Amino acid sequence: MNQGIKTMAEWMAEGKSPEILFWVGCAGSFDDRAKRITRSLASILQKAGITFGILGTEESCTGDPAKRAGNEFLFQMMAMQNIQVMNAYEVKKIVTACPHCFNTLKNEYPELGGKYEVVHHTQLINDLLKNNKLKIQGGSFKGKKITYHDPCYLGRANSEYEAPREIIEALDADLAEMKRSRAKGLCCGAGGAQMFKEPEKGTKDINIERAEEALATGSEVIAAACPFCNTMLTDGVKHKEKEQSVKVLDIAELVDQSV
Repeated sequence: MNQGIKTMAEWMAEGKSPEILFWVGCAGSFDDRAKRITRSLASILQKAGITFGILGTEESCTGDPAKRAGNEFLFQMMAMQNIQVMNAYEVKKIVTACPHCFNTLKNEYPELGGKYEVVHHTQLINDLLKNNKLKIQGGSFKGKKITYHDPCYLGRANSEYEAPREIIEALDADLAEMKRSRAKGLCCGAGGAQMFKEPEKGTKDINIERAEEALATGSEVIAAACPFCNTMLTDGVKHKEKEQSVKVLDIAELVDQSV
């Protein structure tokens, strides 16, 4: 990914430091679908005139999957390595498009010596829109029916329900809520390191159940705010053979197409 984006090492070599560290995350770095979300967020930051850097090859996994799977020792090793790197660059503020990274960096790094202001990309984008740093131009999604899926680690774990919805409203879209939303939202089925294993025996996969709820709203777009949720919902929509008529897009992609 190079859109003229500098690494923290390059910023330091110039004797400067950017306003924000963009924590890309494993999905945003390696998953082909999630890379598009990464590019959209980088594009939004550039359009808003925010100086930011990435760690590049110095960034490693936050340790979230290891911790959720029960390997606390591995989590602490990975976290300490990342904290050492970020503290060396005197990082103050971090933005990430992944709620798993967001939750881990915000709530679990401080006790290991990693104290930063951590924001999810929906929170930052919402602030930029409210402060007129970004302006919605043209109505790519005006009047379109959009439903929004609450990621567990953004919603229930960190009580952020409003920012993504305010963004959808700023797009002049018609927000259609699923029957289970906000604090009662249903997991996409990927959390707790479930993303990386086969599902257990049962009658229906969680992502199929959630995709059915989303499709029942009659929306043209299912908005997500997490790369894992995006994958699971996309698979669910494909399972229902609706991928031609219903798109699964990240909030950053919606905004990037509209500013």
